[in-house]
Amino acid sequence: MPDITNPILKGFNPDPSILRVGDDYYIATSTFEWFPGVQIHHSRDLVNWRLLTRPLRRASQLNMLGDPDSCGVWAPCLSHDGELFYLIYTDVKRYGRTSVGGASGASLRDFHNYLVTAKTIDGEWSDPVHVNSSGFDPSLFHDEDGRKWLVNMLWDHRPGKNRFAGIVAQEYLPAEKKLVGERVNIFKGTPLGLTEAPHLYKRGGYYYLLTAEGGTAWSHAVTMARATNLLGPYELHPDTYILSARNRPGAVLQRTGHADLVETQDGDIYMAYLCGRPLRNRGRCTLGRETAIQKMQWRDGWLYTLGEPALPQLNTPAPALKSHPFPVAPARDDFDAPALSIDFQWLRTPYPETIFSLTARPGYLRLYGRETIGSVFMQALVARRQQAHCYSAETLLDFEPAHFQQAAGLVCYYGSNKFHYLHVSHDDAQGKHLRVMSVLPDAPVGDAFTPAIPLPPGPLGLRVDVNEEWLAFSYRIGDGPWHRLPETFDASILSDEAQMPGTANFTGAFVGMACQDMAGTGAHADFDYFLYRE
Repeated sequence: MPDITNPILKGFNPDPSILRVGDDYYIATSTFEWFPGVQIHHSRDLVNWRLLTRPLRRASQLNMLGDPDSCGVWAPCLSHDGELFYLIYTDVKRYGRTSVGGASGASLRDFHNYLVTAKTIDGEWSDPVHVNSSGFDPSLFHDEDGRKWLVNMLWDHRPGKNRFAGIVAQEYLPAEKKLVGERVNIFKGTPLGLTEAPHLYKRGGYYYLLTAEGGTAWSHAVTMARATNLLGPYELHPDTYILSARNRPGAVLQRTGHADLVETQDGDIYMAYLCGRPLRNRGRCTLGRETAIQKMQWRDGWLYTLGEPALPQLNTPAPALKSHPFPVAPARDDFDAPALSIDFQWLRTPYPETIFSLTARPGYLRLYGRETIGSVFMQALVARRQQAHCYSAETLLDFEPAHFQQAAGLVCYYGSNKFHYLHVSHDDAQGKHLRVMSVLPDAPVGDAFTPAIPLPPGPLGLRVDVNEEWLAFSYRIGDGPWHRLPETFDASILSDEAQMPGTANFTGAFVGMACQDMAGTGAHADFDYFLYRE
């Protein structure tokens, strides 16, 4: 078998939870405000992966209308007890703004932890059970004696307290669908702080606790501790941190942490974890937090990396499993199917029929203009992840706006305060026209517009070309030649690192199609196809 080349899940795919059931491997990752919720990828060899399903797709399971940017679904945990698949996840309703990471930046937050189950991973999942709201990153552990335990980080908003107050454990009764007994703080973390992302395992008479610490940026790390009793006391790994790129500026994979373990059929141990790949010139991670994996080894009752201690590796030995590649999806989607390609998502709403249709005009994606492109409630934006530092995307737009409050076009989007939007609109002086609106998180003026380009009636081709930190837009009339706009735009703002201090920035860059009608009349825009080529 060849080596595994990291990252295995490219683009915005953070907080991996990995699971093996028989010969099948699954990884669940966070989707934040993008709907449907939770991405589950599938593999049979740990080398080749395909996006299999998004299980949270009904309003009864997930409704994120009003959830702030980078809130919504955090850190899903996927497990199996021999009969059912279990998925536990957080829906964050309020993040709050903090100026510093310590007690003086204490903030009230709202995060609700839910559990759903299914007999088959790609089938229908149950309606959720609310388990608690005491903190985020919940994980369910199935012990050998049949008991089930919930662990999550504990949030303490009180002044003078550590907001990341430790990892709490509490027993869960599946028959009663509730937690019982007292919650116990089993691990208060190390001086690195920001202790989160707990997972429990049992091996050789020990309970092993894996956590993430240091925050999900450059100081991120994976911490390990063990105990002979599930509720502790826990002793730290001899090296404390078993994986981290902190203090390693030369590492290709940065921001590494939030890990989970899986054992192969042959007993080899692998660790999946999140990572980021910074742009060479700007140091920002426009691809968001991605998922990597590497082979580990047990020595003297503790887990270690192969090779250089705790170093995230771009390449790692693959397991001795039969190669199992998957078909490559076509670069172009002509919107001829009755449902959207699985590559696409939209924002927040569990009612997709209110923002788009694939049947109103067969062969087209019709977007119904709703609220502004910055809305956290009802906006018509359908997009896919950017999964390479260099790519091109294009579409053909059929749209005749009646006034300046109607717009539609091609957008490179991170969140409501970070995007570049090549859009068609209308005003009394210019008539139908094309321009770019950029919303910039790190500039004195937040909203910037390019000069309007007058347009004739009829369909319009729109294209974007991204080359690492730079982004250029082009357009064409009908089947005519492409005309590049004279301006070059900063693609690096579509990253976690470009932000106002204290705000939540945990997702990644998307490219897609959008439509607004801020007059509330629901004017629609039709998109004939969408092409994404790396």
